[in-house]
Amino acid sequence: MRRFPFLLFLLMLAGCRPGAVRIETPQGTLCLQPIAEDAIRVQMMPDGAPELDELVFTEKVKTPKYTVERSGGDVIVRTARMCAEWNADAQALSFLDADGNLLLRERSHSVVPSEAQGEPAWAVSARFDSPEGEHLYGTGQFQDGYLDIRGLTRRLTQVNTQIALPMILSSRGWGLLWHNYGLTDFNPAGQSVRLTQQEEAGGPFTVNATGTAGNRREMRFFRSFSGRISLPADGEYALLLDVGRDMARRQYLAVDGEPLIDISNTWLPPTVAVKAKLSAGEHTLVVQGTFGDAPVVYWRAVADETVFSSPVAPGLDYVVFAGGADAVMRSFRSLAGHVPALPDWIFRYIHCRERFDTQDELLAAARRFRDEQIPVGTIVQDWQWWGKYGWNAMRFDEDKFPDPKALVDELHTMGQHLMLSVWSRVGRDSELGKESEANGYYIEGTEWVDFFRPDAAAFYWQHFSDKLLPTGIDAWWQDATEPENDDLKGRRIGPERIPGEWYRNVYPLHVVRTVYEGLLRDRPDRLPVILTRSAFPGIQRYGAITWSGDVGNDWDALRRQIAGGLGQMAAGLPWWTYDAGGFFRPADQYTDPDYQERMIRWIQAAVWLPFMRVHGYQSRTEPWEYSPETGRRFRAAIAQRESLQPYILEQAARVWEEDYTLMRPLFFDFPQDDEALQQDCEWMFGPDYLVCPVTEGGVSSWTVYLPENGPGWEDIRTGAILDGGQYAIVPVDLDAIPVFRRLR
Repeated sequence: MRRFPFLLFLLMLAGCRPGAVRIETPQGTLCLQPIAEDAIRVQMMPDGAPELDELVFTEKVKTPKYTVERSGGDVIVRTARMCAEWNADAQALSFLDADGNLLLRERSHSVVPSEAQGEPAWAVSARFDSPEGEHLYGTGQFQDGYLDIRGLTRRLTQVNTQIALPMILSSRGWGLLWHNYGLTDFNPAGQSVRLTQQEEAGGPFTVNATGTAGNRREMRFFRSFSGRISLPADGEYALLLDVGRDMARRQYLAVDGEPLIDISNTWLPPTVAVKAKLSAGEHTLVVQGTFGDAPVVYWRAVADETVFSSPVAPGLDYVVFAGGADAVMRSFRSLAGHVPALPDWIFRYIHCRERFDTQDELLAAARRFRDEQIPVGTIVQDWQWWGKYGWNAMRFDEDKFPDPKALVDELHTMGQHLMLSVWSRVGRDSELGKESEANGYYIEGTEWVDFFRPDAAAFYWQHFSDKLLPTGIDAWWQDATEPENDDLKGRRIGPERIPGEWYRNVYPLHVVRTVYEGLLRDRPDRLPVILTRSAFPGIQRYGAITWSGDVGNDWDALRRQIAGGLGQMAAGLPWWTYDAGGFFRPADQYTDPDYQERMIRWIQAAVWLPFMRVHGYQSRTEPWEYSPETGRRFRAAIAQRESLQPYILEQAARVWEEDYTLMRPLFFDFPQDDEALQQDCEWMFGPDYLVCPVTEGGVSSWTVYLPENGPGWEDIRTGAILDGGQYAIVPVDLDAIPVFRRLR
């Protein structure tokens, strides 16, 4: 939040923070501030810019020693591990490592007047060289399927299945955090075409859906749209499809009849990107969507540059980190908050379904897990446990859940724990909602609590603490923390009613902080456990676990989740999982062998995620609900997860003790192996295991890439030893996915 009313800020003059180096430029005062030996912050704040709360870099750390060299208009700021050089002729910065090797060169930056809901703001951008052969990773969890995002266009907004984290890592040994709390465009495309709706329409058809009103059936109609673009030269182009609404139901883009994007799901982000090699001349675009879409396609030629841009910002603000992936993670977390410890039991199997309708139903499943000796660490109660009392009323409907404390107590006797879904949305028809509305605690025009108001956050937590903590519930699922429907856009927030665009991407940070700090204060004898659907840099200091939202179940969805999870790892947040089996499942899931094959592959890969969690919409997700063979493989996967507990707990402790990353994109450990840098569907699980999920059906062999490793790799299924630095074809069956132990 701003610390003073907005008009007072218009009277404030921009200035560098204490300890920063000032450089006068034609655009204004550029501030260079070493904030660690391997991190330098760059800022240019125009006169009248608001001073927003520091939400990311919250740790008090000692300013590192540094020197300043000036020669004419050139300036060099040098720490023990890196330096920033300002070139007055080029009016741009370069960043070098301690040995003088170039890490990153800025081409240009700009700060120009803009507005947010009619109030003064600034649009900012920075362009950087990205030489051929560089690989870039990060920006969070996206559904486009890319891990290497060099040249890709992305729009960073928070939405179900998409987590926007404006941080990237380079294979050249640097990281960059774009320090802005609003919308950010990564490699924005300057050219666009609005497509025209065609006459034909498909449908109607109905789908199962979830939303802020609960479970429902929706009727939809297909729409087809077309347009043309003219390209000046042959080359690789980045295209961004924007469906023109807050959420998409269909993402389909064909160029000259060839589908480049083809994704269907009940919930999809409003934008999706692709890169394609296209020839010079005119091309026909076809987009398929649903009623209400107004699609626009943006495009740009992929160039040797990386661009960050934000339409609403208080000024230019970014941080460059020097070092490999692990070094950047350590530096980032030392400044933005270390990951706190989690209890052992949360790393065991987490069982969830949508949903247990009653207390008896949940306990029946828990007892059967116990009786069949299937090890379960946590059982999850999804939404609508509040029943007759209204949405998220912080009160169990006793007709279905007569004694929540007894429920928790019995789970504890079986060695199990309870996680409860609690929303940051409160229904206006509930008693809690009526009080919230009377006090002005809602974001205007919504039922989302305005966590930017300290009194609203305190009110929410007090009811949470008074009504839910006495039950003894162990873990908390903060769902839809984006908030859903991008509901900060165009609205005013906080006690000063400032435009929501200033803080458009940080709502989840405020929600999770409120719950985490409340748990520490009111239940200090337990380690907080919080699952959240959205996140922002800095949320790791609250121990937040994310998952990939309400995704589909097909093979392509599985591949996209893995790339998305690895993208989050590259953006600094270590705790992630997905709905194993997919959230939206087919109606015949209990009898369809094709689905059950996919489900098992999702589950087998989940064994090797930071958290193993099964979930499914309107589903009974227990192993005994499926065919005997599927149930056997399901149980075997849970047993394998249990057998890995000593290893998992050892590596998890490194996350909070050493700022380690447990789920590791291959470039973390094999930065010199060019083939490893390009793998988007394999990862290291800690230092020892290479995980190679199977993402196609009906296969008896699978191609894996084994990174350079002198002693080689051991297939944990067969004991076979294979050399590193090669693609290998290995046999597979439905009992397990290929996993290799790294030999030393």
